[in-house]
Amino acid sequence: MLFTSKKPHYEYLRKKWGGRHREITDKLLENHGRHFRNITLGGLGGLMLLSSPGVNATLHPGDIAATHDGIGKTVDKNSLLAASLKGVVPEEVRKLSDTEDKEISEILSETMKIKVEPELEGIRLNRTYGMIGGEQHLYRFPGDTLYRHAENSSDWAMYGSSGIAPGLGAWGYFASSEAAFSEKDKERERYYLAVQTFLSPGFAENVGKYRDFFKFRKMLVVNPKTGQAVVAVIGDAGPAAWTGKHLGGSPEVMHFVGLASGPRKGAVLYYFIDDPEDKIPLGPVAGSASYAENGTERIIS
Repeated sequence: MLFTSKKPHYEYLRKKWGGRHREITDKLLENHGRHFRNITLGGLGGLMLLSSPGVNATLHPGDIAATHDGIGKTVDKNSLLAASLKGVVPEEVRKLSDTEDKEISEILSETMKIKVEPELEGIRLNRTYGMIGGEQHLYRFPGDTLYRHAENSSDWAMYGSSGIAPGLGAWGYFASSEAAFSEKDKERERYYLAVQTFLSPGFAENVGKYRDFFKFRKMLVVNPKTGQAVVAVIGDAGPAAWTGKHLGGSPEVMHFVGLASGPRKGAVLYYFIDDPEDKIPLGPVAGSASYAENGTERIIS
């Protein structure tokens, strides 16, 4: 047996553990999906799995137990979330019942440690489970260009081809000028959603109130099949009902829910985040694919 590492025993174990990890994950999803709904992450110490170095996954610092060989033990939160939702989220992409909304929002709140609700301040969307489609970048301030959205060459290679929308988002520019453009504005455009705000119950009778409520409202978007999740904001209104889609996601949102390739659409859950103090950061939540920013791994917990 040939090894390229100076530690052949380590290479052998790394490959063995990596394969075992995938095998266990598949079996968990196949055989025990529904049972995970009754298990909290805090009680899953016995299911800590050895991860392979270099795997593209975002980990909360608390989930990592470093060893002298740099091997971390971690619970695969994506797989656990997908398993807990299996049998709860219907196969048919349809409007969920109040009972289903309650059960699913409780699962997400417990698993992701982010309080989510189908309704806030007496306002709700027309649905919480629907088809998301890929959107283009949005102009962030007067004079902005598509090229300025990319922070480095890899960023451009991954998201540049999505292009930029010819018009502005529902609330105009994210900042009044380049000088006023902040890090928060940049994050909002990077992780924005286009949501059918105009189809919300009561919207026509309360346009001003609903417009202010929805502006940059935080939401948790989850791919129920993979467990990948992103914290995003409502940055635009749409898509039109005739498109067959129920919401749209920025190129970055689509990437982190695992729907950036192929037809660039798929079924997702989306709920309001109850975050009155604005403490929850935007971006992929713990367990979702990591994002390399300036050569370092961005970790969202």
